[in-house]
Amino acid sequence: MTGTPEAALPPGTREHLTSPVTQAALRIQNSITAGTREYLGMNGFVELQPPLIGPVTDPGCRGAKQVDVDYYGHKYKMMTSVILYKQASLLAFDKIFYVAPNVRLEPLETSTTGRHLVEFTQIDVEVARTSREDVLDLAQGLLRHVVTYTLRESKVDLATLGRDQAAFTALLDEDFERMTHREAVSRLQGLLHGQSADAEIDWQGERIISGQTNRPFFIVDYPKGSRGFTDGESSTEPGVLRNFDLIAAEGFGELCSGGERTHEYRRLIERMRETGENPAKYAWYLDLAREGLPPSAGFGMGLERVTRYIAGLDAIWQANAYPKLPGIAAP
Repeated sequence: MTGTPEAALPPGTREHLTSPVTQAALRIQNSITAGTREYLGMNGFVELQPPLIGPVTDPGCRGAKQVDVDYYGHKYKMMTSVILYKQASLLAFDKIFYVAPNVRLEPLETSTTGRHLVEFTQIDVEVARTSREDVLDLAQGLLRHVVTYTLRESKVDLATLGRDQAAFTALLDEDFERMTHREAVSRLQGLLHGQSADAEIDWQGERIISGQTNRPFFIVDYPKGSRGFTDGESSTEPGVLRNFDLIAAEGFGELCSGGERTHEYRRLIERMRETGENPAKYAWYLDLAREGLPPSAGFGMGLERVTRYIAGLDAIWQANAYPKLPGIAAP
């Protein structure tokens, strides 16, 4: 198995569920979720159950469309991300996490990337009164623990898939590099990839730069305008966001996104307007912010993406029992 993006489309449901590859991947995924709960539980996190629908959802999803739901005559949304609810949940607990289902109608061209699903699950983590640097350490620690746990508990399944445990030596032994968005753009342009300096690293760019390293790494300090209103702006570097992506090695691409959050009422209004959002849509959330939301930082780590990386799968649909690819009807 490799991190190459193009892979065959999913087979029929029976063939997929009875495949030894699917079964091994899903047992590995079970180890990943168990390891996640162990690590976060040891570090004082409370697991909450996320909402599936709400009056609004996070809009910053790389061109993906939202799904509308008729909720007793009200127009609700399926969750594309539970980030607004993570911030709200900090009114109850200082450290929370969800294992959260999400639905995004991704652009049709993503169906062949090997790393996009319409339905997927995120390990969503949020911490009150902390910094981006603290959650960078937390994300590194979580991924290391999950890999260690999975290498121990899923040896047979990893061997079935031909995944060499030596692939994770650098991940376990060395700190993850932290490069700025500007540095990532410069590297990609040096590799003759036409990455815009004002935009998120595109999917092909993530794969290219991911293939240049033997361990995961962080990209930090995305430019303002490249992400949604929830990403906090630096107080000392205007135009720079206090956010990050965690990119896997071997060409597997992004595993996780996060950063410090915009939380002050007036600043949220400003950021919403800057990103073309109508504040009136976010009334319930802004009411909480007006009364006071704690400053926070956190991240969302894609469960299927982590499974694909650890298992060494060709495509993300192999890490889902009932995969739905963009534009392809499926059970």
